[in-house]
Amino acid sequence: MNKAVKKTPKFKIKKGEQVQVISGKAKGQTGEVLRVDAKNERVYVKGVNMLKRHTKPRREGEAGGIIDMEGPIHVSNVLRYCGTCKRGVRNPCNEPGACQYNK
Repeated sequence: MNKAVKKTPKFKIKKGEQVQVISGKAKGQTGEVLRVDAKNERVYVKGVNMLKRHTKPRREGEAGGIIDMEGPIHVSNVLRYCGTCKRGVRNPCNEPGACQYNK
């Protein structure tokens, strides 16, 4: 029996790039990509989709508490951010107004 092996998808969005969220509760927010989870098709964006994690102290003397951390966003809900056009675009440009799909 041959089982089909599922390939990990490749994305244009890379770690360190500026992106803008185009849908969901964080729509319109921009930030830097902290990491890309290709297996689950998710990205983690700095300062966007913040979650609260309740942690317990693991060792004696270590403090527990509530930690703010970034949650995942599906890769289809973000676009690369163009600094010259000041908006999310599919292909960032080098000169103002020259982005593809510019309306």
